[in-house]
Amino acid sequence: MPGLLRGVARTAVIAGTATAVSNRVSRRQGNRWAAQEAQQEAAEPQEAAPPPPADTTSDRLEMLKQLGQLHADGTLTDAEFAAEKAKILG
Repeated sequence: MPGLLRGVARTAVIAGTATAVSNRVSRRQGNRWAAQEAQQEAAEPQEAAPPPPADTTSDRLEMLKQLGQLHADGTLTDAEFAAEKAKILG
């Protein structure tokens, strides 16, 4: 009986040690992969923002009309009007 108990205890210790080592290796490997992914993401150039959707002609005309009205009302100065008009017309 003591030999059987000793064998069971030895098996339990070996299994516990193997599990602990396996978990430690998995954690280290996961940390390495995460570090590699972070380096790759940092090394990759950032994608440029997509260009704004193209305005239709009617939208531009409407914006120019509103801009002209603001200029006529005196809300916009000549310089502000010219700058905004240049933005709309591209």
